Amino acid sequence: MRSPVHSLPRHGGDEGSDSTPLLPGSPRAEAAPGCCSARYNLAVLACLGFFIVYALRVNLSVALVAMIHSNTTSEDNSTSHECPEHSLPKKVHDPQGKQYQWDAETQGWILGSFFYGYIVTQIPGGYIARRVGGKLLLGFGVLGTAVFTLFTPLAADLGVGYLIAVRTLEGLGEGVTFPAMHAMWSSWAPPLERSKLLSISYAGAQLGTVISLPLSGMICFYMDWAYVFYISGIVGIFWFVLWIWLVSDTPETHRTISHSEKEYILSSLRNQLSSRKSVPWVPMLRSLPLCAIIVAHFSYNWTFYTLLTLLPTYMKEILRFNVQENGFLSAVPYFGCWLCIILSGQVADNLRAKWHFSTICVRRIFSLVGMIGPAIFLVAAGFIGCDYSLAVVFLTISTSLGGFASSGFSINHLDIAPSYAGILLGITNTFATIPGMVCPVIAKSLTPNNTIGEWQTVFCIAAAINALGAIFFTLCGKGEVQAWALDDCHGHRH
Repeated sequence: MRSPVHSLPRHGGDEGSDSTPLLPGSPRAEAAPGCCSARYNLAVLACLGFFIVYALRVNLSVALVAMIHSNTTSEDNSTSHECPEHSLPKKVHDPQGKQYQWDAETQGWILGSFFYGYIVTQIPGGYIARRVGGKLLLGFGVLGTAVFTLFTPLAADLGVGYLIAVRTLEGLGEGVTFPAMHAMWSSWAPPLERSKLLSISYAGAQLGTVISLPLSGMICFYMDWAYVFYISGIVGIFWFVLWIWLVSDTPETHRTISHSEKEYILSSLRNQLSSRKSVPWVPMLRSLPLCAIIVAHFSYNWTFYTLLTLLPTYMKEILRFNVQENGFLSAVPYFGCWLCIILSGQVADNLRAKWHFSTICVRRIFSLVGMIGPAIFLVAAGFIGCDYSLAVVFLTISTSLGGFASSGFSINHLDIAPSYAGILLGITNTFATIPGMVCPVIAKSLTPNNTIGEWQTVFCIAAAINALGAIFFTLCGKGEVQAWALDDCHGHRH
């Protein structure tokens, strides 16, 4: 009798062993219902968790505007006058809360300090999650970040050094979250549901950006800016309690999972996971498919962080939106991205399960759409001049299309080495954090006068890097479990 893998049609001229995400000879288990299942409950709780993770990350970007004394910002003001003022009259109000005399360089150090902590715990987070499980690591990572967030107003009052230290510690806490979650999905996500489950869980990051940007702005406008940190910190602690109570590291240890769902998950992952204690570092680091993910992840994040950190500035200094408009319009592109992440997960798994597309074919398609598409519209946004309506549309489309990459290279770690997915994500995210640290610095140096031409250069560089990353992944990416990830044992971890 022929293997289910070899009896399926092949698409895209890919490797014969990769016509499905399952290994040759692996039986395809009958899928357990998704509604109210343990695996989808995990995805929803993870979504809420990453919502909070990103709310804790971006809250300072908004609050910092209210924390700085107006005399300080006026000294550094370089608003372009190429485009006409078009905003509605601004509401006048007296700022609430303490304000500080921090210059632009100091503000840059404060905003960048998060990433200096974030980059440190990526690889250790993946390694620890593989050894002890991702539940506690992710939970305490968010809890630690939430607690330090509560101390942010106090740290700011004590001095810049204390605030930078607190933000660095927050970065250390958040650095383990994505690797820990990837490690958990290696035991929870059936291969033909990976795109759906991971897209749901990680879409919370975009939703956190969508809601926290305007909400933080409203809190700063109507209340003391300190409440931005108090509210987000308390919500993070509340989520931690739910996470510890409802989540388990593996299906075997879950208290309420049904027998049919447990068997479905375990049987679908059989022959994909290794129980080997040691990590095959040398073949892992020499793996071309891993290099392909690293390049794609770095390239994608260059554009992502360019927009995340500089889009509010571009809308204010070039397109001339006032603060109230800016908060909501800065969030609109990320709402589109969130929708595309959810949509891409559904479509990607349907292409594999129902249309029998190979895993690598699907990953290539979604990576190209999620990286080339944003590059095109980002360049277009820079060359339409002062047509602010069209600029907002192009920037929204650019950011939204980036959501399709979530079902491309972004989860390819689980395709090539599910047992080491947390470690792989830690490695790729280490490189992908570098743009978060250098993009704002480079963009600032390229836009001394805040002219449209200068911003065109910023957008073109980001687009070129994104396109090159997509091409490299298309040429070098793989979709099957690599041999080095299966050494020693082919059974499920116990």
